[in-house]
Amino acid sequence: MIEADFFHWTTALLLIAAAGAGFVDSVAGGGGLIQVPALFAIYPNANPATLLGTNKLASIGGTLIAAKRYLKSVKLPYFVLIPAILSAFVGSFAGAAVVRVVSVDVFKVLLPIILCLLWVYTIRQHSLGAQHVPPARGWQKIVQAVLLGAGIGFYDGFFGPGTGSFLLIGFVRIFGFDFLHASAATKLVNATTNLAAIILFASFGHVDWVLGFAMMGMNILGSVIGSGYALRHGNGFVRRVFLCVVAALIVKTGVDALKYFGVLWS
Repeated sequence: MIEADFFHWTTALLLIAAAGAGFVDSVAGGGGLIQVPALFAIYPNANPATLLGTNKLASIGGTLIAAKRYLKSVKLPYFVLIPAILSAFVGSFAGAAVVRVVSVDVFKVLLPIILCLLWVYTIRQHSLGAQHVPPARGWQKIVQAVLLGAGIGFYDGFFGPGTGSFLLIGFVRIFGFDFLHASAATKLVNATTNLAAIILFASFGHVDWVLGFAMMGMNILGSVIGSGYALRHGNGFVRRVFLCVVAALIVKTGVDALKYFGVLWS
């Protein structure tokens, strides 16, 4: 377990990082860009699995609060959302199981390229996510929801970075959501994949419950503020934050890819 000193300034910084992560994640996903590096920086000698499990516990509270606040203001088509949620839960477990026997190195190389394409595509499509045109009922949309949930859920369990961004753009592009509705839908699916991860990490003792719940409180605070901003400022604000998050992910994953090649070349 992690020995956290709640009266030490480094732990205070971690709690502030959790609040920042909650703010960013509640708007467009990507809170892990803040929270995970903070955990690894402050507890460099801790078991990485415990840090990741604690991160998931800290995140799920803010994600659920953001979803609750969004659902008071937006209506979602549950005939596609529920299949996506259920398949994401199963997919997350499957991904976590597969990662124990399959290398994730290919993702380290491909992810920054995929994120660059996603960023350019969003920039070029000025009307993307500007209007909410919910899909009509039909088996085709249900199947698409199952595939989206299972695919992104598997990816989240297997590797993880950019999960919220991929989900958000999936709801916009496939189902005609605007950015605000897509963000709300993403929170519900993300909470499901986080729950699957928490169950898996906890079963192996890789969750620090005390630190995780303390961080969750700050994550919720940031989430309340962030979702409030998103609801007040609408699609344009969510789109801008989304593009910033994806840009940060490109930098982060690009650096990781360069480090990976550096190991190969050494």
